[in-house]
Amino acid sequence: MSAVEARLAELGLTLPEVVPPLAAYQPAVRSGAYVYTAGQLPMVEGKLPVTGKVGAEVTAEEAKDLARTCALNALAAVKSVTGDLDRIARVVKVVGFVASAADFTGQPGVLNGASELLGEVLGDKGVHARSAVGVAVLPLDAPVEVEIQVELAP
Repeated sequence: MSAVEARLAELGLTLPEVVPPLAAYQPAVRSGAYVYTAGQLPMVEGKLPVTGKVGAEVTAEEAKDLARTCALNALAAVKSVTGDLDRIARVVKVVGFVASAADFTGQPGVLNGASELLGEVLGDKGVHARSAVGVAVLPLDAPVEVEIQVELAP
């Protein structure tokens, strides 16, 4: 078991299976020293636990938890192309999309779920730049979607 996966276990988390693509793309690709993930939905065992807009059908706290799930799914996608999460030198960038009710402006707080998970699991290697974007709708009516970019150690 890798040190990163051991840390996940300490946190009571298990790395899930990679979420299969919904269309014509790969869950993650490697280019040189970097891995870029596709947008990861908060799928759990092949299903979205909740759907709808944040600030309407979904609370900000629920969405924050869903963003954590997205980040966990992103780590699974990274592992699928690296074989070992211990190869992560650092998370470079996180981009998150929040399906938002018209008056919802708490996208950064929602995306803290993903950012905090990466910090808990990877420590200083999890510190990253980030964008948090409100959108009208996401695939499958998901409340949140997260993609990450990581740099690998040589």
